[in-house]
Amino acid sequence: MTQAPKFPALPRRLPDALTSLSWCAVPAFAIVLLSATIAADGRSLHLGRHEGFAAPLLMVAAAVVLALPIGWASRRPVPVLGVVLAEAIGAWVYGGRTWPLLLAATVLVFYVTVTQSQRTAAAAGGSVLITWGILNMADTPGADLLNVFKHPPAYQVVITFIAWILGSWIRLRQDHAETLRTQAATQAVQAERLRIARELHDMVAHSVGIVAIHAGAAARAIEIEPAGARESLTVIENTSRETLAGLRRMLIALREADSEQPETTPTPGLADIEKLAATASDAGVEVAVQWRGEQRRLPVEIDLSAYRIIQESLTNVLRHASAATCRIQLDYAADGLDIEVVDDGRGNASGGSAGPGFGIAGMRERVSLLHGQFSAGPRPEGGFRVAARLPV
Repeated sequence: MTQAPKFPALPRRLPDALTSLSWCAVPAFAIVLLSATIAADGRSLHLGRHEGFAAPLLMVAAAVVLALPIGWASRRPVPVLGVVLAEAIGAWVYGGRTWPLLLAATVLVFYVTVTQSQRTAAAAGGSVLITWGILNMADTPGADLLNVFKHPPAYQVVITFIAWILGSWIRLRQDHAETLRTQAATQAVQAERLRIARELHDMVAHSVGIVAIHAGAAARAIEIEPAGARESLTVIENTSRETLAGLRRMLIALREADSEQPETTPTPGLADIEKLAATASDAGVEVAVQWRGEQRRLPVEIDLSAYRIIQESLTNVLRHASAATCRIQLDYAADGLDIEVVDDGRGNASGGSAGPGFGIAGMRERVSLLHGQFSAGPRPEGGFRVAARLPV
């Protein structure tokens, strides 16, 4: 599965840490504004007739007021951008320097591009450039727009474009990562649905096969051998109850999928193979189970998959093979588990490889998900063979 690229994305709704950082930037920006106001070339704000000690205080107060909107930049970037551009025009009217405010507006363009829509980002960048053009054309009477771009402060245009391009690139990376996360979540849901469908198929198909065989036997023996018919009906009753209990456990597990309660009902595994073989033997097929190697505890997914493969193989034997005997062999190797199910029936797989059935296809998929090996087909000497190797 493709993993989403790890990229430091700015979320749409920003955390409190960024809000705190915005407010921390207010005094720093006020200092920058104050330094630009009292720059060495003597250009300063026209503060009317205030002289002496009052003029510096008014300059400090003006710098703080102009910097104050930056505190809301993380939550309301577009209105703050509009206020900053209005402040730039006001500062120009009163003879102050505008480059700190335009530089702050460029930073806001970057932030808006990352967090807002493309249309809003384009409008933000365009408003900064328009404001810059108006201020520079007003500073250069009689100059046209092309001559304005030749003016030294034209770096503002370059910086604004760089901020917009960088913000757009980060936004694309964010959208791409979000798309990959959505796809991964969708694939996980589909995989879970496939697993549930496979479990239901294996459980119901095996049980229905047993029920069908014993129902047919009971129908034929009901008059000539009542005891045998009663035994078949008992098997049908027990198999039906077990299937209903299994379906009920699965529904409960699905209902409690989001809870933290541990699952109390154990899943079937190789410990239930003897019982599975006895059920098949009761249906009229002599089943022998052979164990090789040192038996040990296997991972849950290996144990369950091995059980389902054997269960599906026995289902095909009962329903389609017309076999008299069946041999199940389990070989515990050092690096895996070898499974072999062999019968002496007709040697076809109509229940799994053709028609609407999914038996062999489902077994093959189970093995492939565990990176194992699977084969199924008729034997030259007659009958059918299913073999699987599950790595451990």
